[in-house]
Amino acid sequence: MRRGSAILVLEDGRTFHGEAYGSVGETSGEAVFNTGMTGYQETLTDPSYHRQVVVQTAPHIGNTGVNGEDDESGRIWVAGYVVRDPARIGSNWRATGGLEDRLAAEGVVGISGVDTRALTRHLRERGAMRVGVSSVETDPVALLARVRQAPPMVGADLSAEVTTPKPYVVEAQGEHRFTVAALDLGIKRNVPRRLAARGVTTHVLPAHSGIDDLRATGADAIFLSPGPGDPATADGPVALARAVLTSGVPLFGICFGSQILGRALGFGTYKLGYGHRGINQPVLDRATGKVEVTSHNHGFAVAFPGAEPGAVVPNQVVDTEFGGIEVSHVCLNDNVVEGLRAREVPAFTVQYHPEAAAGPHDADYLFDRFTELIEGRNHSRGRTNA
Repeated sequence: MRRGSAILVLEDGRTFHGEAYGSVGETSGEAVFNTGMTGYQETLTDPSYHRQVVVQTAPHIGNTGVNGEDDESGRIWVAGYVVRDPARIGSNWRATGGLEDRLAAEGVVGISGVDTRALTRHLRERGAMRVGVSSVETDPVALLARVRQAPPMVGADLSAEVTTPKPYVVEAQGEHRFTVAALDLGIKRNVPRRLAARGVTTHVLPAHSGIDDLRATGADAIFLSPGPGDPATADGPVALARAVLTSGVPLFGICFGSQILGRALGFGTYKLGYGHRGINQPVLDRATGKVEVTSHNHGFAVAFPGAEPGAVVPNQVVDTEFGGIEVSHVCLNDNVVEGLRAREVPAFTVQYHPEAAAGPHDADYLFDRFTELIEGRNHSRGRTNA
């Protein structure tokens, strides 16, 4: 098929030319790259990509079309999409349509025919930055001026823009064991599915919910979900996490939720140069000594005392008002803190994604750790939730 021309302009002026892909129009956001060779539908529908223009490093995208089962939310969230060689025909027995048609139907502006290897190298060297993609503007200078007026990701408070408008429940599969209240900061559908497979009923609540809203569900534990934006802006969820820590109710946070819990424990956060996004990131579990291949999508990280960016993370316990805290997981690519564990209160976090749609599943055991934490607390209080 013949496509119209399109341009991509980074905020430092680097320009790439290609062809329109998806919807015709103009968009802007933070340029980030994803190294996954599969799972593009899950990436597109992940709320954590809100206001980001995703560059796929895998050269062939759209090969398996799209289907009605693999969405991680109710819509596509990426602000724009950049690919090298879009599939001319999507072929898979589960496919119900083509990727480009889906992008066009949801108004997602993209560009194809781009040297994504060169673009990715540029972002690795210069860092994530604002970008514009347009199939209606032919002047890179004019587009650059608009790109530089776009809001940056630092300071962006986005969870309210992606959260559920009202609570909903995902029932346990088989015998009900526990109830979890999940604060939706940009939750993916596979999180309550992984909990349901372990007999957990999940009450998903809007991001603005308070501690009384969570308690009203009768929850045995609290979950802080992944999501987009700068964790330094999320003062409400941080205050909620502190209230949960004080109550002694088990608490588990993933990705943005990990950063929220890190802040609640008294640590800061910082923006990574270009972040971790993909399904092939090696992480060391310090408790077992095993290396896991894991799924990531984060541009910020927790600043653990003594762990300077890029330096080896010390194997130490840091005292906080909630007791001792230690680093449980470390990224082996760049030594970023990927998980925290509390010693005196029932709480832990991981920066990556054990729900891992579309894979890998090395870290799925963390949901078992969560249910074991709940079970241990219930037994210590003389309760059972059979």
